[in-house]
Amino acid sequence: MKIGTFTSERQTDWDHLESLVGRARGRPERLSSDEILTLGRLYRAAIADLSRLRAAHPSHPSTQAVASLVARARPLVYRSAPRRFRPIRFMTTDFWRICAERPVFLGLAAAFLFGSAALGWIWASVDSPAAVGMVPAEFAGALDPAGGTDMGADLSMQTEFSAFLITHNVTVAILAFAVGMFFGIGTVAVLVQNGILLGVIGGALVAGGDGAFFVELVAAHGVLELSCIVIAAAAGLRLGWALVHPGTKTRRESLVAEARPAVLMAIGTAPWLVVAGIIEAFVSRRGLAALPMTIVGLIVGGLFWFLMWARGRRPRELPSDGHPSGAVTQPHAV
Repeated sequence: MKIGTFTSERQTDWDHLESLVGRARGRPERLSSDEILTLGRLYRAAIADLSRLRAAHPSHPSTQAVASLVARARPLVYRSAPRRFRPIRFMTTDFWRICAERPVFLGLAAAFLFGSAALGWIWASVDSPAAVGMVPAEFAGALDPAGGTDMGADLSMQTEFSAFLITHNVTVAILAFAVGMFFGIGTVAVLVQNGILLGVIGGALVAGGDGAFFVELVAAHGVLELSCIVIAAAAGLRLGWALVHPGTKTRRESLVAEARPAVLMAIGTAPWLVVAGIIEAFVSRRGLAALPMTIVGLIVGGLFWFLMWARGRRPRELPSDGHPSGAVTQPHAV
């Protein structure tokens, strides 16, 4: 199927359906009887179009646009009750599917974070005193191997430290998401800032012969923590891209369509950041050697990305209403 020919042939019906959905504004009674019949006919045709597009061109912008149109038209046709938020289903299925549906943004977020970390590492390796000078005071203890990974803290202090770390990690994730509203520039800035900080600390420790201490300090919680930051930042980039490239929608429409899945991505990282904070306070600060710390980090981080792979895939089967079984049906911006 040639995508250009197919879209040009079907565009008129898609535009007609888009017009009816816009005029209904969520209430089919705003349409006339003939328009409601036309709505049903065009909706069923759009489902068939979507099935063909997903089979032949799953990643094409037209496929995403028709999927968004079908998602917005469906409640007008079926008048189903609003879907309630189910926390268990969200954490076991929907969160992973929302994250996995836009892998490009995950890749971009990871590239900005780890690319800037690499630059920070190189900077610290070349000019350690200058690089270390930009490390905030609250992270200065990470540059002092003599204090050990527990940094002299007893159980009470570690509990307090755990609360601080959880709050800090959640704050960074929320910030990376929220500043995506500034056309994604704010999210990139947060990623670069935190990436450089990580790279400078690691590079300085390795340059000083304390590479093992760096592994002991960050390996157990770092994989999971950085994964969550990547997810939250990808949500912020989705918001930014909705403003930069709204497609056939207005910027407001594009942002509204993208807001719900992006917010859910950011919310879904919170429980995992709590886990990372607990591991950082009670495992990373126990003075264990680099190898067991690395094993813990790989197990926890591996579980996170295994769930992304296993639970993030949408079923191939397309039922009669045009939505993959169990899929999240909120509209997505192109």
